[in-house]
Amino acid sequence: MIKKAFWGLPTQQINYEMLPVHLPETEKIPTPQRITLLHPKNDTLIVPSTLAIGDAVKTGAKLSLYPDQNDYVISPVTGKIASLSPYTGDFGKTYIAVTITPGASEIIDDTFKQQAHSPTLELMSGYLSGAPGNPPLNLLANSNGGIKTIVIRGLDPDPTVATSQYIAQSRFNDLAKGIQILKQVTTVSDIILITAGESMQGYGHIGAQVKGVKPTYPAALPHMVMKDVLGQVVPAGKACEDLGVCFFTAEAVISIGSAFESGQIPTSKTLTFIKKDGTRNIIETCIGTPIGDILDAFGETVNEFDRIILGGPMTGSAVYALEHPVGPDTDSIIVIDRDKAAYASDYPCINCGECVRTCPAKMQVSMLVRFLEANQYEEAVDSYDLYACIECGLCSYVCVSRIPIFQYIKLAKYELERAKTPEAADA
Repeated sequence: MIKKAFWGLPTQQINYEMLPVHLPETEKIPTPQRITLLHPKNDTLIVPSTLAIGDAVKTGAKLSLYPDQNDYVISPVTGKIASLSPYTGDFGKTYIAVTITPGASEIIDDTFKQQAHSPTLELMSGYLSGAPGNPPLNLLANSNGGIKTIVIRGLDPDPTVATSQYIAQSRFNDLAKGIQILKQVTTVSDIILITAGESMQGYGHIGAQVKGVKPTYPAALPHMVMKDVLGQVVPAGKACEDLGVCFFTAEAVISIGSAFESGQIPTSKTLTFIKKDGTRNIIETCIGTPIGDILDAFGETVNEFDRIILGGPMTGSAVYALEHPVGPDTDSIIVIDRDKAAYASDYPCINCGECVRTCPAKMQVSMLVRFLEANQYEEAVDSYDLYACIECGLCSYVCVSRIPIFQYIKLAKYELERAKTPEAADA
C-alpha cells in the first residue's frame, strides 16, 4: 500500500503487507526433470576434478568441484550429473552450473546425520551454508568471536515479499530449535527476532528477544534495523558485521533447527511467487528448480519484454532465462507484464528533489547520480558519500525522469571493488 503525507512536502510511503492470521497452505511444485545448482567457481581452476558427467549423487550429498574446497552445493535429489557448464551471474560473478537428472528412487546421504548429534559451528559451516535461507555461517566462522549479536529477520526487507513472515509464523518449533543451536555453538550474547510491530505476539518462548519495526519500507533493511532497533549507525563503507552484528533470515535459522532435529539437510525452498495479475502465492520447491517450471505450474506465460524479477520490487534484479534456477537465497519471484513494467529512460535529471527527500541516508542523490552517469566513481565517493547508500531503491522508485539511480549505485560499488583486485590493477 502506498500513502502520501497530508502536510508539508509530499513523500511517498510504502507499507509492508502483513499476512492474515490464518496462514494459507504452501503450494508445492513437483520435482522437475532437471535441476541446476550454481556452484561458485574459482577463476584459477577451469576443469572440475571431483565431479564428472554421469556421476551418481544422493539426496543431501555434498558436492565440491575440487578437493579440499570450502565452497560446495548440496544435491536436493538422487540422480546423475547431466552436465557441468560455466554460468555468469550478476556483475560478472562466475559459477559452474551443475545439472542433475533425478532418478526414479531416492537415496539419502547420511554423512551429516552421523555427526548431527553433536552440533558445532564447524559442522554447520561444512554442511549447511547452502541450506534454504543461505545461512551466513562463514561470517560467524571467520569473525573469531567478533559477532556478538544475531538478528533474525522475521519480516522481509522488501515490500510484497512474505517469505520470512510466513516461515517464522508457520514453523515456530524449528525456529526455536535453530536459535537454541546457534546459542550452543557460538559466542553470541544476543539473538534478536525482528518482526512488524503489530505481529510481535506469539513469540514469547522463542528463545530470543523479539523486537518490532515500523511497517513502513525500508524499516526492515539491515542498516535501518541497526539504527532504529540496535541504536547503532553503520559508518559509510562498513558492514553490519564490522559492528559485531550478523543478519540471518528466519528460514536460515529454521534450516539449522530442522537439520539437527531430523539429521537431514533441508533442500526445499519456500518463496513468494507473484503472478502478473498481482496474485501472491507462497510456494515450496526444491533448490535448483528452473523458474520456467514454476511458471508452468501456475499456467503463467512470459512474452517478449515481460520481466521476471528475483527478489522484491525495490531491490530485486531481472533474470533473462527461464532456465535460471531457484537458489537457497531466492525469496521471491515476480512476473511483470511488459505493459506494467517501469522502464528506465535517458531523460536528464530535472532537480525535483524527490530522491533527496525520500533518501533514508539523507544523501544528495541528485548530485551523486551526475557523477555516476559520467563513471566518475571516486569523485562520487569523495564528494557525495557513495558508500553511505543503504541500497533501498527508493531513489529510483520516485525519480520523475526514470533514471535508474539504484542500478547506477550498485554498478559503481561493484566497479570500485573490482578495481581493488590485483587482476584489475595490472590491466
